[in-house]
Amino acid sequence: MSSRQGVRPGGRSARVQASVHTAVRELMEDRGREALTVPLVAQRAGVTPSTVYRRWGTLQELLSDVAVERLRPDTEPEDHGDLRSDLTAWAEQFLDEMSSASGRAYIRDALLGDPDGDNAGQCSAYAAEQINVILARARDRGEDTPDVETAMDRVVAPLMYRILFRPAGLDAAYARRLVAWLVGVRGTGGR
Repeated sequence: MSSRQGVRPGGRSARVQASVHTAVRELMEDRGREALTVPLVAQRAGVTPSTVYRRWGTLQELLSDVAVERLRPDTEPEDHGDLRSDLTAWAEQFLDEMSSASGRAYIRDALLGDPDGDNAGQCSAYAAEQINVILARARDRGEDTPDVETAMDRVVAPLMYRILFRPAGLDAAYARRLVAWLVGVRGTGGR
């Protein structure tokens, strides 16, 4: 059960979601993830455990919902003046945030509490939205740009694979190489 189903963007439902999400984040900081229980979260949030179970189903689904919300970008990507600079800055920041201990924990939680794959799709959509902003800016400046899916395949997908499965030696230089490859391949007619 996803908390996004049937949730209005205001009112009691939004207040409950916000208070429960805040409680999870605070308890994770205070006590660590391993100490979390639904009754503890409910108490901190000022709701009943049955409210949490009814809305999220399990602790893992709640953690997954919180993780997806935490993985949502807060701002649009910065404009550095050209496609390569914009994509490079974004990829380096993405790598830094997602490869941190908390970033990897949020990724795991987002995926583990969602057997249907909706959260993975939402997280992918966040990255695609950010890439799309960068590409639209570049097009507005008259630059030749790849499509969003090509950028996702050539930059985001390899970064995520390495973050999750091969983090050793992963650094900003890798992110820069992926962007250079995307921009270079695009410039030679390959996609």
